Amino acid sequence: MAKRDPIRCLIVDDEPHARQALQNALARHPELEVIGLCENGLQAVKAINEQHPQLLFLDVQMPKLDGFDVLELVQEQIPFVIFVTAYDQYAVQAFEANAIDYLLKPVDPKRLAQAVEKVVARVGMEEPSRLESLLADPVRERELLRRILVRDGSEVHVLPVDAVMYIEAADDYVAIHTAENTHIKLDRLSRLQKKLDPRQFCRIHRSYLLNINFLSRIESESKDSRIAILTDRRELPISRSGYGNLQKLL
Repeated sequence: MAKRDPIRCLIVDDEPHARQALQNALARHPELEVIGLCENGLQAVKAINEQHPQLLFLDVQMPKLDGFDVLELVQEQIPFVIFVTAYDQYAVQAFEANAIDYLLKPVDPKRLAQAVEKVVARVGMEEPSRLESLLADPVRERELLRRILVRDGSEVHVLPVDAVMYIEAADDYVAIHTAENTHIKLDRLSRLQKKLDPRQFCRIHRSYLLNINFLSRIESESKDSRIAILTDRRELPISRSGYGNLQKLL
């Protein structure tokens, strides 16, 4: 069996001592190769785009861009992620972001070894199955969002796409509507649509993208005027082309 190349990883942490300590600890794991050290989120985004690491060791709390902001900005080429932080309150959010592991500082060598084992196993499983899954389901293989991150002041809301009822265009922003709340995000509807599963989200109008799981029925007001009635009785307009999109999907 041919020897596998080491997994290329990037360390992202705003604390110099933490970066160096983790790099020293990883030197004892030949399965990994540290290809770069980043001291903030902006450097991390640049390095990910240019160096294409397979794995991130990512701090959460950093100035300007925190760890979750970094993941939001590199969604189309996101690598495996292990969060390394001094705070345990982000664990749920980290695993919602599909983190492989969540390590607390100072990093325990045994926990680090366990995390490395998980990464090696995941990379080993993914490589032979990639072509098979692409042939079986090309749409599924695309980088489709499973959650949407929305910045709100000092907070980041994680919205599972299955909880999103519809998304409304508002110039350079979108209003993301769930059953309980509406979240405003700086993004364009057309751009966000490309990242969502086309089997679940349908463009029913130039201003509305509907999660069809929340569609209750369609009512006709006239020959070319229709309304989508949602499960909570909210109403959305359906354009002529939007109705065609719905017919193809349903």
